[in-house]
Amino acid sequence: MQELTLTARSLSGDETYRPLTEHGLTAAVRTLAGDGSARDPWVREITLENKESEDWLGVIRIALPTGLEDPRFFLPGFMYGTNRGDAPLFTDSQTPRLRREEEFPAFRWWMTRSDRLSHPCAFVYGSGRLEGLCAAPYLVSSEGRRQGWMPGITGSFDQYTGFGCDLEGSEVSCTLGYENAPWFFLDSHKYSPRAPMGSNCFRLAAGESLTFTVYRFSLPAADERTLHDALRWVYSAFHQQPRRRSTIPETVNAMATAIARDAWLPEKSSYACFVFDRGDHFEYRELPSISWTNGLSTAAPMLMCAHRLGREDIRRQALCCIDHIVECSLNPASGLPFMCEKENGRWDNNGWWSHKQPVPGHAAYLVGQSCYLILRSYALEKQHGHDHPEWLGFVGNVLTVTQRSRNSDGEYPYVLSEKTGAGLCYDSFSGCWLLAAAAYHAWLTGDHAWLPDLLASERYYHAAFITRQECYGGPLDIDKQIDSEGILSYIRAVRYLHAVTGEDTLLDRMRDALHYEYTFKFCYNSPVQTPPLSKTGWCSCGGSITSVTNPHVHPMSSSVCDEMYYYLDRREDDYIRSRLSDTILWSCQCHNTRDRELDYGLTGWMSERYCHSEGLLTEHYPDGSPASTWFALMPWGCGSILEGIAGEAWERFGKE
Repeated sequence: MQELTLTARSLSGDETYRPLTEHGLTAAVRTLAGDGSARDPWVREITLENKESEDWLGVIRIALPTGLEDPRFFLPGFMYGTNRGDAPLFTDSQTPRLRREEEFPAFRWWMTRSDRLSHPCAFVYGSGRLEGLCAAPYLVSSEGRRQGWMPGITGSFDQYTGFGCDLEGSEVSCTLGYENAPWFFLDSHKYSPRAPMGSNCFRLAAGESLTFTVYRFSLPAADERTLHDALRWVYSAFHQQPRRRSTIPETVNAMATAIARDAWLPEKSSYACFVFDRGDHFEYRELPSISWTNGLSTAAPMLMCAHRLGREDIRRQALCCIDHIVECSLNPASGLPFMCEKENGRWDNNGWWSHKQPVPGHAAYLVGQSCYLILRSYALEKQHGHDHPEWLGFVGNVLTVTQRSRNSDGEYPYVLSEKTGAGLCYDSFSGCWLLAAAAYHAWLTGDHAWLPDLLASERYYHAAFITRQECYGGPLDIDKQIDSEGILSYIRAVRYLHAVTGEDTLLDRMRDALHYEYTFKFCYNSPVQTPPLSKTGWCSCGGSITSVTNPHVHPMSSSVCDEMYYYLDRREDDYIRSRLSDTILWSCQCHNTRDRELDYGLTGWMSERYCHSEGLLTEHYPDGSPASTWFALMPWGCGSILEGIAGEAWERFGKE
């Protein structure tokens, strides 16, 4: 069994981590309990002592060298495999990557503050095993005593810890104090080299001792999905529920009313992407798009809200938006919808993201998502006695084109040709939205002509992306980095493929996909230090980190509540049920419950950005100090929450 190694770097020394004895520190390590399994990890108690006459400041590193071959690391929300260290490095968006041949942004090792992770743990997979460490994400202080936090331990916030990984020795680590090294990423375009030691230091006073607990895992692993066996334990050990802030009806009413009142642009037959409150007027940033960050991603959830609330005014807006897209967006050359409408009714594919695409064309992410949302709106209206055959015909014709674009692996394209609708490039999870739409279409219409191809595509995506726990190429703004958004399409696709076929293995695949999404979903409430989130009681648990590139919590994962209910109706699973509860509670506490509660906007306003860490603190107050959310109403972000809680959650609220 590999043993832990303890080294330290002092404030007054160089950047090298050296044995504790060279710093005048001692450590005693003893095993209190456990067998290293996923249900009962070893509990290692580490007692550190400073026997010198002066305080010691620095970072103490507790490392587990595993020696596993071909290591793939998992620091949830931060590192997946190597963060595609083998892929091209020279991209517009940058993120930490692992590679032995070091060239920015790829290095042999990484260290980061604990709150960049959704779970306080670091794992490495290789040689048929999964090895890992779990430890407190921060220290608390009470009556002069400091210790690692976990639920049940009270005290005031003292300082963050850290986590790391290293290809050398296939090593994972946790730290007292922390470093963001070898580089710090504020976002994918703003980064800086390892900072001088300072506020990140851990202080051990002269003569002081501190006891810190580390949990150690060692598991046989057929593939990377064994990670979830360990993460279930981490979740149970560190879980905190989000606060109960608003009920589902209160949240739906507040958000939907705000969007209908403040974001609808009748002359555009659509909604604004951003709405800014300038005191005496609103300022709009349209950023037109038929889906993803505008258009149907707002209109479809708003249609759900209209039926829940009995609001015909909201329904008319949503129908206007959907009808306009169906009637006007089609590119006759390709048979696919254009992505956005410009001035004077001119449609094209040059959305705000288009400079990120490797080639011009129709983005499969938006084409597939748009078809899915139109179908969902069609089914909802039909349920209430309103038929829109032109919507169904539009989607059927588009999917006929996209079904021809699958490659020999069964993968749908990343981008499709504007001239013919043919696939232009692949190697991404983005096209899985076309699978989701086609699966929904098969279930909704009873037409199963495409079913063998759909099942083949599902098998491909599961083997190529989900088994490896490395889903990339979903949203178009992060250069095929690893993200949590793309999996939401697969979760929907597998739901409807199961509804059509009844194949039990598809529920297994759905569980795998949900588990992957949960790696990005916070299991505890991080002690956010930046306003407004730091002063409003906002909770991180239940919200998901967007990607390894965009380190903020976003609302998109709230949109699959119905799919979690679908799974639970067929299999009892306390873990998934608890994650669903987290998601619903989180979703009902992110908006203004009164004007300017989050230091901006009106009641019901909500943005997409919640900065749980140092990452993405790019919004500022008038005095120049950083803010932990965007100061804007973002209807598509609200739409993700509304889609999740205006469905089954509304029906069942109060029954569970």
